[in-house]
Amino acid sequence: MFLGNQFISEDGIPVIAGELIDRLAEHKTLGGAPRQELEWLVAHGAFRKLNTGEVLSTKGVQVDALYIVLSGRLALFVDRGAGLNKVVEWRGGDVTGMLPYSRLMAPPGNSSALEPAELLAIPRACLMAMTQECFEVTSILVHSMIDRARLFTSSDLQNEKMISLGKLSAGLAHELNNPASAIERCAAFLEDRIDDSEEATHCLAAARLSDEQIAAVEAVRASCMAKHSHVVRSPLEQSDREEAIVEWLARHGLDTSSSGMLADTEVTFEALDAIADSVDRSALNAVVRWAAAGCAVRNLTSKIQDSAMHISGLVSAVKGFTHMDQANVAGPVDLGRGLGDTVSVLNSKAREKSVAVKLGLEADLPKVRSFAAELNQVWGNLIDNALDAVREGKTVVVRIVDDGPGVPKEISGRIFDPFFTTKPQGHGIGLGLDIVRRLVRHNDGTIEFESRPGRTEFRVILPIAED
Repeated sequence: MFLGNQFISEDGIPVIAGELIDRLAEHKTLGGAPRQELEWLVAHGAFRKLNTGEVLSTKGVQVDALYIVLSGRLALFVDRGAGLNKVVEWRGGDVTGMLPYSRLMAPPGNSSALEPAELLAIPRACLMAMTQECFEVTSILVHSMIDRARLFTSSDLQNEKMISLGKLSAGLAHELNNPASAIERCAAFLEDRIDDSEEATHCLAAARLSDEQIAAVEAVRASCMAKHSHVVRSPLEQSDREEAIVEWLARHGLDTSSSGMLADTEVTFEALDAIADSVDRSALNAVVRWAAAGCAVRNLTSKIQDSAMHISGLVSAVKGFTHMDQANVAGPVDLGRGLGDTVSVLNSKAREKSVAVKLGLEADLPKVRSFAAELNQVWGNLIDNALDAVREGKTVVVRIVDDGPGVPKEISGRIFDPFFTTKPQGHGIGLGLDIVRRLVRHNDGTIEFESRPGRTEFRVILPIAED
């Protein structure tokens, strides 16, 4: 407050009012305002000093003043869930706190001094009068408010992008781990299978097979080269197949160590019988070993190729999802490709929740003019939220649909009322749907319906039992 030409700060420190006005005249933000308006600010303000670490405003507590920073540094710290994060910093020449026409009530975090700071605080109660008495100052502060809103919006958007990127990275790490592990595993087995193949080749060369016998061997090899006909077997089916091959090898007096390699291929028993009929028993073991090793090598290389293609597809999907190789400019965007890339990126999370994500697109869907990366972030957030809702909702929906005339709109709000019925007298008392609703509610569920001529659907939604 003023005492003659002296200005008494909140700490009781006397300050010359003229010096404060001169400092405001040199202020980066408010220095262009008329001197009489700066005098009004000094007359109605309170001079404050903050020590390092001292809190200016607290999260959730109403901001009580406009703060004109004269010197020092302050910052707003917000906890985004992973510790405090500095969102914005103010230095001498900036303004903060409650600004004219701002709807700010409580800050999202704590503001504190990073070093000793000096401020001029204009109480919230004086801001209405300030807008009437200080036109230029108000105009300047309104522009500052707009800049602050833009800064916070940009900060929130960037934070949301980082959260999305974190989720995306975790999902991709899991998604890429499977094919990468498969490549590593197959590469380790491949070295052993190549050794087996080379050893079997030497034995086969010593057997001096005829053209007819070689043709039978080639038939076995051809049966395991048809990559596209490969059938994915269950563990039980695979075990049964290996046992059957062991029995075949033992029945022909052969080494059963090749059974695992043969079971992993699509070799048929007809092809094996053809070899047994064509090749002498003395050479049969070498032939089977050579065929098994060759098939195993091809099977492993096929798995490595498939895994590598899977990784390449994921990288391509991520590249398309982020558009990291393109400038951030609006242009024609293929919605189908963007949605497909988004679904690919989130497939890991969907499988983790045992959820199937299906993409249905209209034929000849036209391109739209937009920012591709931003649209993909929209699809990503919506699908990600839907997957979270599937997890959090933990419900099962039972749908009962008929193709009757439908429920008239004028009575749709009454169909669950007790004793309300549209059936002729003597054919119902109107308690059926009321009882249904009561029973569903008793089971912690809900019932809802949609109806139009030709289609009426009732949905009963029940909670999944906890493990």
